[in-house]
Amino acid sequence: MRFMQRIFSFNTRLQNTKSKIWADIKTSLVVTRQKRSFLIRPPKFIPLFFRFHCTAFLEMLKGKVEEEHVFMPPRHVHGMTELKRDAFTKSINVPALKVKKEIINRLMKPLKQIALQRPGLKRVMEDPEDENKRLIILDPCQISSADSFDDSIKIVLGQFGVDLQVYTHNLELTYENFKTEEILRAVLPEGQDVTSSFSRVGHIAHMNLREHQLPYRYLVGQVIIDKNPGVTSVVNKTNIIDNAYRNFQMELLAGEDNMITKVKENGFTYEFDFSKVYWNPRLGTEHNRVVALLKAEDIVFDVFAGVGPFAIPAAKKNCAVLANDLNPESCKWLVHNCKLNKVDRRVKTFSLDGRDFILGPLKDELNKISTDVGNSSVHIIMNLPALAIDFLDAFKNLLDKASNNNLPTVHCYGFSKDDNPAKDIKEKAESVLGVSLEGHCCVHQVRNVAPNKEMMCISFQLPAEVLYKEHSQFQVSVIPEENEPKPKRIRTDPSVQE
Repeated sequence: MRFMQRIFSFNTRLQNTKSKIWADIKTSLVVTRQKRSFLIRPPKFIPLFFRFHCTAFLEMLKGKVEEEHVFMPPRHVHGMTELKRDAFTKSINVPALKVKKEIINRLMKPLKQIALQRPGLKRVMEDPEDENKRLIILDPCQISSADSFDDSIKIVLGQFGVDLQVYTHNLELTYENFKTEEILRAVLPEGQDVTSSFSRVGHIAHMNLREHQLPYRYLVGQVIIDKNPGVTSVVNKTNIIDNAYRNFQMELLAGEDNMITKVKENGFTYEFDFSKVYWNPRLGTEHNRVVALLKAEDIVFDVFAGVGPFAIPAAKKNCAVLANDLNPESCKWLVHNCKLNKVDRRVKTFSLDGRDFILGPLKDELNKISTDVGNSSVHIIMNLPALAIDFLDAFKNLLDKASNNNLPTVHCYGFSKDDNPAKDIKEKAESVLGVSLEGHCCVHQVRNVAPNKEMMCISFQLPAEVLYKEHSQFQVSVIPEENEPKPKRIRTDPSVQE
């Protein structure tokens, strides 16, 4: 027991010691880069029996700092707002091995981990001094002399008769050899966040640049095109999605002004004008999850259908689909995509306000099928997270009289900034419907939209006392969960089923 306590105490002290030096390390990194010195030693206050562990920890950090230094673009590109690719050229000295050219192919695999790996750079070059040999360029952050090779590498080199001498080779780095993040970090103001990520929508890269990055936005756009094959247009969102059509204003940063694009999701093809419709490439998993709940011959009402990411897969599953979207552009591309995916005979399309769709086509269809649906289920999908819950009151007293207990299942999306988003979404839905959904709903976390903002989906059978003006006391089914994938992060109230 005492031995285990000593081990636990050792690990605790080690973690505390590492935490204490982090602040000093972060401060020294800035100084280290400025002085171009990478001599990092454990601070003197660390007890001797900790020094081995902390030295290994700092050696790992040293490698990262050295790599940033060696492969950082020249200092004079800092503050550049118009991309000048020639300005990124610089020369560095790198280690190299001289190897007979006939054994190159057999050597490259065992040397893969220590060979230099940079965009657009060849790891094998001609030896200017011997035409029968080649230079294998090594990673300067790992190899500086023959002593840098570990025993396994030395054995391999010995088997092939390779001299362990490490030569110095002068290597020219150009714009093509730097990574996107390295270029942007060198150009943008020090200490500011560097945004190199984007959403890919076909040939379009969609960015959300922050205010301090806007003076460099055209340079950023050009770098994104240069470094990402297939991207021919880069746009930046200039406002939030706050209009009825769910699209947003955007500025073209680089490339061609062509917003008509093609994407593939879950085996289906969609074409649309990205500047005029809503499309989120991060929702593919959610589209697939909901469609997996459907079975052949089910009836699906897609109240806010967009260009068809729910409607088209549902129709392909042999469901009867009524799909609606207020945006005429979305409706136009929805019709186009139904034909493109060969499901147009199973999808009826509408371009109405969501409430008008519920009170019109949806109501009429429910009246037709209320007496004879057989084993089919009815699903109503409401994917308009900012407003969908407010539309739930349209179902109040929608039908005159109940004739069966096959109640529609609603999948309604919403945003929540609450500490318990599942409970929050459930309470909002209950407030609009005027009934309790306790024990009769399932709340699924779709994705994290922003810090403290979650996109949620609540699924429930529409209560008979809501749907019918005159209703019998039907048994409302609990939404089954066996087909529900467990969300990555769950923050729910115990009273809410997930």
